[in-house]
Amino acid sequence: MKRLLTVLALAAVLAFAAAPASAKTLRLAVDADPVSLDPHVQLSGGMLQYSHLVFDPLVRWNQEMGFDPRLATKWERIDDKTMRFYLRKGVKFHSGNEFTAKDVAWTLDRLKKSIDFKGLYEVFEPAVVVDDYTVDLKTKVPYPLLINMATYLFPMDSKFYTGKDETGQDKGVIGKTGPAFANTHASGTGPFTVAEREQGVKMIFKANPNYWGSRGNVEEIDMRPIKNEATRVASILSGDVDFIMPVPPQDYDRLDSADNVDLITMPGTRVIMFQLNQKRNKALANPKVREAIVYATNNAGIVKKILKGRGTAAAQQSPKGYQGYVADLKPRYDLKKAKALMAEAGYPNGFEATMIAPNNRYVKDEQIAQAFVSMMARIGIKVNLKTMPKAQYWDQFDARAADIQMIGWHSDTEDSANFTEYLAVCPNKETGAGQYNSGEYCNPKVDELVALANSETDLDKRHEQLQEIERILNADAAFVPLHWQDLSWASGKNLENARKVVNVMNYPYFGDLVMK
Repeated sequence: MKRLLTVLALAAVLAFAAAPASAKTLRLAVDADPVSLDPHVQLSGGMLQYSHLVFDPLVRWNQEMGFDPRLATKWERIDDKTMRFYLRKGVKFHSGNEFTAKDVAWTLDRLKKSIDFKGLYEVFEPAVVVDDYTVDLKTKVPYPLLINMATYLFPMDSKFYTGKDETGQDKGVIGKTGPAFANTHASGTGPFTVAEREQGVKMIFKANPNYWGSRGNVEEIDMRPIKNEATRVASILSGDVDFIMPVPPQDYDRLDSADNVDLITMPGTRVIMFQLNQKRNKALANPKVREAIVYATNNAGIVKKILKGRGTAAAQQSPKGYQGYVADLKPRYDLKKAKALMAEAGYPNGFEATMIAPNNRYVKDEQIAQAFVSMMARIGIKVNLKTMPKAQYWDQFDARAADIQMIGWHSDTEDSANFTEYLAVCPNKETGAGQYNSGEYCNPKVDELVALANSETDLDKRHEQLQEIERILNADAAFVPLHWQDLSWASGKNLENARKVVNVMNYPYFGDLVMK
């Protein structure tokens, strides 16, 4: 199997090399391609990267963590529950349909139905169409992050997605686990259209000839998923590709010293963790067992040895600079204490647990999972690990298929509360709360504090609420914190402004890219 994967990876690189080296064709190598053409199927970095190519948000983050106008030209607070957005005129979807406020309202309504997104948008009321180019976004309670959430509202072509497909199914259906029109058809307002797609093999994007705004000069993006890290690195060093993401930590120095490559890195805010399912495995319901697992996890060692220092060991969800960050929470590796806690919990000889992790989603995810298995063996816990590609992993994750599961999370709102409302509040299928809380952790006090923080406009009070959440999660050993993952990209010298199109959200704005 390993030989087969290597051959396939090599074939992907050869396909790049065989393609005409047009000065305006970006040859892009990624670790995994988007799972769908529907931006609402999955809330993930890969899908949001795709959304910025084919769709446009109302506003978007810039490198200074401010907001730039996109489909909205300006916005203003009408009252503490309402923000008015003035929309750009003359914008066309890829289908040729005109973009209006009705598309914004239709998209928000669809987001509230998405399994992955509805937790984020549960606080929103239906959008109010004021006129064709003015729309009000309203919330049920005063909400301090409304403008943040506008960065994830990518208006879809409501006319294009309305009606029945050839099977008689509604075109607007979100097909997370089954076939749907939107999974294979796309009409956005973005700088690129989808010209060709072969899942797991390649995606070809063509420049939108009717794009509303200024843009770079890339006419085509040839995106290929190359899972094998060594092959991906070799492809940029040889000049067969123009841009790769991510860069494996062990190759940072090599690429940094290469004459024909620019290595681009920045501290990241994506936290990587293991969740412990308290319903599947009786032992994991014991807080002392969970605490023992945290004490037995040498996450600083993982950062040093496996990530080659390109990450920051974590003891909480919130990275430094976020409102919930608590400076005195430190990684707590102590094997002696871990063994004592196992004995106190009534498991001096340990127990067995199942575990799943992806092998192509996070930096060194499989190696980290394997290291964790070895660490758990030292306190008597026999972990049966199964790893799999990202495309297979998320269905298993959603099904809570194992006692221990890996998850990484970058805050969608660039705010501490987002970590908690998805990863740590009591799971609720109706509201979408705790959608990625595969540990089934539930503490009503945490839920109460999140609700308060999400409606608190006094930033000092909100700061205290978010910090209290982190302290509770730490005390409960609600999850096993690993690290905040550094971000990394590598570009060829033929890209003039690669450093300006990347950001801490890890959504490169390739529509702005300029090639020599």
